[in-house]
Amino acid sequence: MKWFTRLLEFYLNSSIHVALSVVSFLVITQERFNIMYKYELLFFVFFSTITGYNFIKYAGVAKFHHRSLTKSLRIIQIFSFFCFVLMVYFFFQLSMPTIKLVAVFAAITFFYAIPFVPKLLSPIDENKNLRSISGIKIYVIALVWAGVTVILPFFEMGIALYHDVWIETAQRFLWVILLMIPFEIRDMKYDSIKLGTIPQKIGIKRTKRIALFLVIILFALEFFRDDFSTFQVGISLFVLLLLSVLLIRSTPKQNKYYSALWVEGIPIFWLVLILILK
Repeated sequence: MKWFTRLLEFYLNSSIHVALSVVSFLVITQERFNIMYKYELLFFVFFSTITGYNFIKYAGVAKFHHRSLTKSLRIIQIFSFFCFVLMVYFFFQLSMPTIKLVAVFAAITFFYAIPFVPKLLSPIDENKNLRSISGIKIYVIALVWAGVTVILPFFEMGIALYHDVWIETAQRFLWVILLMIPFEIRDMKYDSIKLGTIPQKIGIKRTKRIALFLVIILFALEFFRDDFSTFQVGISLFVLLLLSVLLIRSTPKQNKYYSALWVEGIPIFWLVLILILK
C-alpha cells in the first residue's frame, strides 16, 4: 500500500486535486447555463491552477533550499514546469477578452504571493504581499475562484453577463469561503496570528455559526434566480448539507486528509452528481 500512499500524497501535494475542484466548478457553471464546452479553457484552468498553487506553496522553499530539496519536491517542481508550459500553450488558444480577464486574475495571484505591500499595511511582516494583510487571504482566493469558474466561460464564449450570472458569482464566492473554513480551522496552530483568519479572530464555535448562516444565504440565493430549477435546487441542497456536516465536524486536530481530500473534493462530487442525475 506504500505506492498508493505515495501516489495520493503526490496527487494532493502537487495540487492536482485542487485543480480538479476548480475545473469541476467551471463545468458546473457550464452545465447550469448550458454553455458549450471549450476544452482549451478547461485545460488552461486546470494547468494554471496547478502552476499558481504550486508557485505559492513552493516558490519560497525552492528559493532558499534548492540544493537540499527532497526527491518528492523536485518531482513536483518538474511536474509544475510541464504544467506551466501547457498552461502557456492553452493560454494562447483563448479569445482576447478572456486573455485580458485572465491577466487580471494572474496579477492578483502574483501579488498574493510576491512581496509588494507597503510597510504601513503590513508593519511587522517581512513578506509584504496580499497574503500578509490581516484577514484578506480567504477573500482573495474566493474572488479569483469565483471569477475564473463563473465569469471566465462567459467571456470566452462572448456571452453578456446577466442577472443569474451575478447570482452564481455571489454563490461561488460564498462556496469558496465555506470550503476554506475547515482549512483555516485546521491550520490555526500553524498560521501566524498576523494572518487574521476567521477562526483566529472570533474562535472556532462562532466561525462555524457564521459558516452555517452563510450556507443558508447561499441556498436562499437560488430563489432569486430568473431561471429557477428544482433539479439544481435539490442537488445544491444535498451538497450544502454535506458541506455543513463537514464544517461542523472540523477541528484543529482533524485527519490530514479531512480538508485536503474530502472537503476540497466536494466540487468534484457535486459535478459527478449532476452528470449522473441530469
